[in-house]
Amino acid sequence: MPISSFSRTILAVATFAALSASAQSPDAARFSAEAARVTIVRDDWGIAHIHGKSDADAVFGMIYAQCEDDFNRVEANYLTSLGRTAEAEGESKIWQDLRQRLFIDPADLKKDYADSPAWLQKLMDAWADGINFYLLKHPAVHPKVIMHFEPWMALSFTEGSIGGDIERVNLKQLEAFYSKPATISQAAPHLRSSSIGTKVSLATEPDANLQHYLDNTSGETEPSGSNGAAIAPSNTTNHHALLLINPHTSFFFRSELQMTSDEGLDAYGAVTWGQFFIYQGFNDRAGWMHTSSGVDAVDEFLEVVKKSDAGPGGPEFFYEYGHQGIPYTTKSITIAYKTAEGKTERKFTAYYTNHGPVTHEENGKWVTMKLMNIPIPALEQSYLRTKARSYKEYLKTMELKANSSNNTIFADADGDIAYWHGNYIPKRDNKFDFTKPVDGSDPATDWKGVMTVDEIPHLFNPKSGFLFNVNNAPWWGAGESSLKKSDFPTYVEMGTESARGLHAIRVLKDKKDFTLDSLRAAAFDSYLPWFDKPIPALLTAYDALPATDPLKASLTEQIAQLRNWDHRWAANSIPTSLAVYWGTDLQRALGQKARASHTPIEELAAKSPDQLLKSLQAASDKLTADFGTWKITWGSINRFQRLTGDIVQPFNDAGQSIPVPFTSSTWGSLASFGARQYPDTKRWYGTSGNSFVAVVEFGDKVRARAVTAGGESGHPDSPHFNDEAHRYADGNLREVYFYPDQLKGHTEKTYHPGD
Repeated sequence: MPISSFSRTILAVATFAALSASAQSPDAARFSAEAARVTIVRDDWGIAHIHGKSDADAVFGMIYAQCEDDFNRVEANYLTSLGRTAEAEGESKIWQDLRQRLFIDPADLKKDYADSPAWLQKLMDAWADGINFYLLKHPAVHPKVIMHFEPWMALSFTEGSIGGDIERVNLKQLEAFYSKPATISQAAPHLRSSSIGTKVSLATEPDANLQHYLDNTSGETEPSGSNGAAIAPSNTTNHHALLLINPHTSFFFRSELQMTSDEGLDAYGAVTWGQFFIYQGFNDRAGWMHTSSGVDAVDEFLEVVKKSDAGPGGPEFFYEYGHQGIPYTTKSITIAYKTAEGKTERKFTAYYTNHGPVTHEENGKWVTMKLMNIPIPALEQSYLRTKARSYKEYLKTMELKANSSNNTIFADADGDIAYWHGNYIPKRDNKFDFTKPVDGSDPATDWKGVMTVDEIPHLFNPKSGFLFNVNNAPWWGAGESSLKKSDFPTYVEMGTESARGLHAIRVLKDKKDFTLDSLRAAAFDSYLPWFDKPIPALLTAYDALPATDPLKASLTEQIAQLRNWDHRWAANSIPTSLAVYWGTDLQRALGQKARASHTPIEELAAKSPDQLLKSLQAASDKLTADFGTWKITWGSINRFQRLTGDIVQPFNDAGQSIPVPFTSSTWGSLASFGARQYPDTKRWYGTSGNSFVAVVEFGDKVRARAVTAGGESGHPDSPHFNDEAHRYADGNLREVYFYPDQLKGHTEKTYHPGD
């Protein structure tokens, strides 16, 4: 379409304004010099390969490239981590922001920045410069809140997982406590000022991350976590170590890119939007994968609260600690939020003990939460591990002990494979049950430091030749070479075995000829072990029905489908649809009872013959109501759709979508697709699960294949917005262009930031 003279005039004015702003910026010369030292190569999938003369230059370029792909997600992550989401989204986010600000204080982060080692400051400086340079060069991009990024902000978001330990604080309980002036039970005794002891210093310890998912149709929560596996050379055809990287997150949560420098940086993988390190990935000699851990690294303490009679100007509340009365520390927190009339703010007085901030009240006592809060070591560790090129070097980064919620699976070109269960594990007195709030007045409940790397559950080159974690307990993670539960304190792992864990053992054990292709095949193996117990019980219950029972006739065809089913998902499978709807109804019916009895739902279902039959009828009725028949293939129901670049995706049955054969990991599928119906849809649309999948081989050269959900770009008008969707659904991983010679013939664009 021809451009009108008016449009040309507007474009010229906008261009002149942008150039003038650039020329007038006091930082423009520094930005330009940094940009000149950076080269970005976009491959034919839109993936950025960034090279800088220094590590800081590479950081400058990689965050610039992230902003090009999806600035919205970059900013959104920092609105969350800084407790400023309400400034963009309004009053409904006040409590989320307050929760964050109870633990994350900008004043503390600024001090942490000043106390950081010089090399880390350079990286943070380059990070802020890269984002600000992007905004300077793209005046049409309007941040929702953060108009200028400061280097210290990088310390608010240091670990890379989706969600954090802070999210364990219940927002409804937090609101109930802080929505009104603090009070205590009328029956609580007063403390005399003469009994006040020495104030205990406030412990500040950091956040790490567990993953949280949208509710699916079962009313349960989509299982959180990821899959990781390492195969030793003894179990591979080429006698090279292999690594599976398969995070399960909400879709489009990470960028895929490569960052290299003349200072030895050469890392490729998944980067959480807005961070300056490869979170899950590999370099030319080693690779690392993180899975959400069942480690108990967060505790709640019941604090006695008493009102003082010290008079005006004195402390208002005290708590008991070791037979002393100690004043609660208070902090004023101001939360700004958006309204129709503009921004306004709300002020809160937050209360702290030696254990941490008060988060809610329980039976007349205030509850505080203690968690890791050490931003400098956390950011150091996240970055330094990307440059570790051997087991010994990677082990050194683990000594920082600043990763509270992740397990780590490792493999390298020397043939070493390793597993660490957690990294930051507080030591405790085992006589207390730390799965529940403990008595904060008893010093015996205090943490006794942190377990050393030698003390945490750890595997190195197990005889079995493989190790894995799929968010299950580590006691089954290496076959006969697995760690033993009896060798460790109970708090190192709060989970049990899972259907996904049973599946992983099945595809990894007793196999000595792994290749990149067969490891990929194992990651997409279609078996659904959850149904192994309920389906035989269902068949028995059906066969026992009297001929006169109405269910005998109405379920005949459905039973035949499930009797002949191989318990494997497939896009063209009718029994997969029937089984998933049936299992979903069983979860609705038995979920509460299963949780109360600490019994897996599938085991409880197998002992509930009447419910098995009722749920099959309910599933048949639901399918028929939704689709006109229960005889519908799974791929007709289970769909991948990406219509917009919105962080919260809209879904529409009339819109274009593609079938996805794999299911929720609820059923033991290793390839995970967490999907559900929406108010205006009949089909199920995925929002979480497999988000980035890579298989990596470490030999003389590193070889890898990978796929990302949808595509690299967050812009619907980009050719890379959804160009990987079919590969994603098919599990058809593409070649990773790790070396410059691999990019020959696969380069879409080469440029400097700002070109």
